[in-house]
Amino acid sequence: MNAVCFNPQPIVLSGGRVRLEPLHLSHAPDLFDAGQDPDLWKYLPVPVQTRVEETQAWIKQAIDGQEQGTQIPFAIIDLETGRAIGSTRYLDIQRQDRNLEIGWTWLTPRVHGTRVNPECKRLLMEHAFETLGAVRVQLKCDGRNQRSQRAMEKLGCIREGALRRQRLCWDGHYRDTVYYSVLDHEWPQVKLTLDSMIIA
Repeated sequence: MNAVCFNPQPIVLSGGRVRLEPLHLSHAPDLFDAGQDPDLWKYLPVPVQTRVEETQAWIKQAIDGQEQGTQIPFAIIDLETGRAIGSTRYLDIQRQDRNLEIGWTWLTPRVHGTRVNPECKRLLMEHAFETLGAVRVQLKCDGRNQRSQRAMEKLGCIREGALRRQRLCWDGHYRDTVYYSVLDHEWPQVKLTLDSMIIA
């Protein structure tokens, strides 16, 4: 597949429990409410938002990245309630190399441990590999975040290693960043694993 075809754009991706739709300022009130647990932000680049205006600013920054072509941010919509319950993104988009990253993912605590996160990953990876023609999808997390590492390994993502003291976090901690990936020939097995987690 020609690298010119690999050009992620804003899109709606729908599953059985959630819909991923382009992030918009209208999602700010729901996302502000969904993100009030400080533990959600422990390993993310910004602290918990204390005013909805901070959520709006965070969304504007994400949309700026989209306009620059570096990322595609999504709101995660609960199909039962119609409300945004979290967010995720395509980022670090390498069009020539047909690579991208799935990251900046967070979900309101009430859906932790449910099929929501596996369904989000399936929607994003399926679109990346089967529609866009990606050869590599990258994921990464804070080295302290054991829960995320276990989750990625459970999916069948391959741990590639860690960049030590790679990022200065909002709380002054220098984090080690652990990298995982799925390659195009590995996707069929990862897809089966995700399907089993969504059905369970």
